[in-house]
Amino acid sequence: MNPLYEAAREAADFMAARGWRFCVIGGLAVIRWGEQRQTQDVDISLLAGFGEEKNVARDLLGRFAARIPNPLDFALNNRVLLVQAANGIPLDLSLGGIPFEERLVSRATVFEFAPGCALPTCSAEDLIVLKAFAGRPRDWLDIEMIAVRQKTIDWGLILQEIEPLATLKEAPEIVDRLRRISRP
Repeated sequence: MNPLYEAAREAADFMAARGWRFCVIGGLAVIRWGEQRQTQDVDISLLAGFGEEKNVARDLLGRFAARIPNPLDFALNNRVLLVQAANGIPLDLSLGGIPFEERLVSRATVFEFAPGCALPTCSAEDLIVLKAFAGRPRDWLDIEMIAVRQKTIDWGLILQEIEPLATLKEAPEIVDRLRRISRP
């Protein structure tokens, strides 16, 4: 099996065994909704809520090796735990808690990346929101590819989700750019 899929399945099995709610985001989700492309790590949004981050991160650190010094402090300050799977593939585990992240995980659907590797993956719409919020050049290329490949994107949902996030980030240009992409 592809090492990335193997790492994602390892993390997913661990989280599912604890009854945690999560979904795959990032490069693996782009493979589902956009295009086959290289990615170096596995990104997962895990609903840790507010107040349980420390317990969740400690549980994860009991199973997965840290990639940085002081991983717990980093996770608590940045809401991202940086660990690695048994095969050495990096895992970026976002400790979600805001309402958008709850909706993102609720809208996730299972996708079979390979035989024996079915993983909950964020929707195409939520992936676009995440990518637009991050706003790196590669993210905008991913958004454009998703828009070309997926013919039934709910742009209304995307704009509804991104507007408050763009306001928090003080980046209204994100919404304007998405509006331009949404028009054929």
